[in-house]
Amino acid sequence: MDWFPVLLSLRVAFFSMLLVLVTGVPLAWVLARSNIPGRDLLSSLVTLPMILPPTVLGYYLLLLLGRQSLLGNFLQEHFGISLVFTWQAAVLAAAVASMPLMTRTVQASLEAVDIELEDVARTLGRSEIAIFFTVTIPLTWKGIIAGLVLAFARSMGEFGATLMVAGNIPGKTQTLSIAIYDAVQQGETGLANLLVLLISGITVVVLLLLSKLTKRGDRVNV
Repeated sequence: MDWFPVLLSLRVAFFSMLLVLVTGVPLAWVLARSNIPGRDLLSSLVTLPMILPPTVLGYYLLLLLGRQSLLGNFLQEHFGISLVFTWQAAVLAAAVASMPLMTRTVQASLEAVDIELEDVARTLGRSEIAIFFTVTIPLTWKGIIAGLVLAFARSMGEFGATLMVAGNIPGKTQTLSIAIYDAVQQGETGLANLLVLLISGITVVVLLLLSKLTKRGDRVNV
């Protein structure tokens, strides 16, 4: 069996998880705490990847990243970068697909934080950034961990958008979910069953890890 799709899926899920961490947490804070104009529209856009068919999501990414687009043309002309049909495109597709899980989970945790605790820190002269990292984040760490785990699991199984923007290139962009599709199409039932067990096992292990981390956190808080 070729282990490349497994290793690629793990790489894509890992980098996708990092991407949604650095973007999803600030976005969740904006949705939970700010009153900026257009917040309701932003909230709808955050949820959109969960509702749209994956192929439609992939098509939007193609319009954004393709060589004929402004961004794609800019990257190609100035940096010689072409994202379409690369494993990096698979990372972007997985990140966009999993972003709602991260953002909504962290947003719920932020909304559950007692604002008075942050106000106390303000009376002590702490800056907003210091309050965010020393008060808010520690109080929402379980939500952040849960969001990361869910995003990782979602990225492992991403198929439609990934196929649209990264393609199905064996040894280059063929992720585990796409390899399963290929195996089924070619009638290789044994290989398909093995790959399904692998991706299911990895996902179950990740979810069990989440359960243990949150339970350990509860014991520590007690």
